[in-house]
Amino acid sequence: MNRRIVSGLLGYLTLATGAAMLPPLILATLSQAHGDAAAFLLSMFLCIAVTFELERFGGLQGKDNIGVRDGIAVTGLGWLLVSILGTVPYIAGGYLNVVDSLVESFAGFSGTGATVFDDVEILPKSILLWRSMSNWVGGLGIVVIFMAILSQFGRGAMFILKAEMTGPTKDRQMPRIRDNAKELFKIYVGLTAICAAGYVLCGLDIFTAINHAMTTIATGGYGIYNSTVNEYGNPYLEYCMAFFMIVSSGSFAMYATASRQGPKVIFRNTEFKVYLQIVFVAAAIISADLFLEMNFDLEFAIRSAIFHVASLSSTTGFVAHDFDTYPPISKVFLMMTMFLGGCAGSTAGGLKVARIILLFKFVALIVRQKIHPQLINRVKLNGRVIDEEIVYGAAKFFLAIVVMDIIFAFVMMFDGINFVDAISVSVSTMASVGPGFGIEGATSTYSLLPNLSKLAACFFMFLSRLEIFTVLVLFTPSFWNNPKGW
Repeated sequence: MNRRIVSGLLGYLTLATGAAMLPPLILATLSQAHGDAAAFLLSMFLCIAVTFELERFGGLQGKDNIGVRDGIAVTGLGWLLVSILGTVPYIAGGYLNVVDSLVESFAGFSGTGATVFDDVEILPKSILLWRSMSNWVGGLGIVVIFMAILSQFGRGAMFILKAEMTGPTKDRQMPRIRDNAKELFKIYVGLTAICAAGYVLCGLDIFTAINHAMTTIATGGYGIYNSTVNEYGNPYLEYCMAFFMIVSSGSFAMYATASRQGPKVIFRNTEFKVYLQIVFVAAAIISADLFLEMNFDLEFAIRSAIFHVASLSSTTGFVAHDFDTYPPISKVFLMMTMFLGGCAGSTAGGLKVARIILLFKFVALIVRQKIHPQLINRVKLNGRVIDEEIVYGAAKFFLAIVVMDIIFAFVMMFDGINFVDAISVSVSTMASVGPGFGIEGATSTYSLLPNLSKLAACFFMFLSRLEIFTVLVLFTPSFWNNPKGW
């Protein structure tokens, strides 16, 4: 690992973080919220100070190449550093204490969308915008977005892109990695703008539409009302949100390819087709359950089912109705979609549909080979043979996420939370959903968690956003051993 390169790139990230605080600062200034403006100004100065300190230890030179360890370090440490700096507006503005501000910032940048605010409606617009921006920046990826903007990530950036992008495969559409990042960023911005326009057509004002568009496309789920989408009572808005949450669950690399080769790319994508089938089946079962068991109006049952399946499968976490009151069968299917998540390369969390497909195909292959030992067969996805390393990686990730869910649940039970609530919070947090069932149900917040559980939640949100292994390797002593010296 090269300390000079890592420090230099981290310096660019912190400087860009300070620049990202400019829109909330301008909004606070225009609103004459002088205390909030001062909080954001202090946050920006702190980002600049950290940048100068990092640049004292490092910087990039023209001949530099980013290695594997450098990419992992920049991604892991950069994500951690940006999330910590993101707490400053909450603390300096006097809205949250240190522990709660960490939860809010980590939940924002990780796309979990959990909150410790019991009443977000009393917050000024500048803080609401910062919460939504943290969702949006963290959705596609902190480092990926900055990579698209900053030319300094040019060489060796492949290792950074692999470390932060989600899913078992990391498809490239263009020869140069930075061009890939720019293409993904353009799609991301474009979908956000289209989503905001759709929300305006559904009756939202521009500020509300922009906030919800950012958190929808990022599948983060931060809202500006305590009851989130239920506040509006607008069926057209709920259908519109469900559509964009489903869209955001698809691979952005797929959309980038489709922008050049046509929509046939989307319809031929095996993972996205399976994801849509899961959404359709789950929504149909839940609709029938709500209609028969709770005597909901048929249209309301269908709308509620579609919305919440889209919300939880995409790990956005928007709430249109209190799904914690739904019958057991509906809850089971909602939790299953929550755990599965969206597609690889999307902003959604969870296990990812691609891994589920690979695991099922792998098990089927093993069964066939038991019957026919001489059979030579390989796992395929989208018509391409998948390397064994990727298939085994999917199995290892599945095991890792289950183990981490159990560990987090045990930490919370040690902290005084009952078993059922601990499991619900663990699954919801590791899947980057936010709302769940029980203590942090559809209408609850993380403010009910004890401090130890809150700090643990920060770590596990960090862990799940970077898909576990990128973070765990940072705790390996051999990772920091460098023949050239750190």
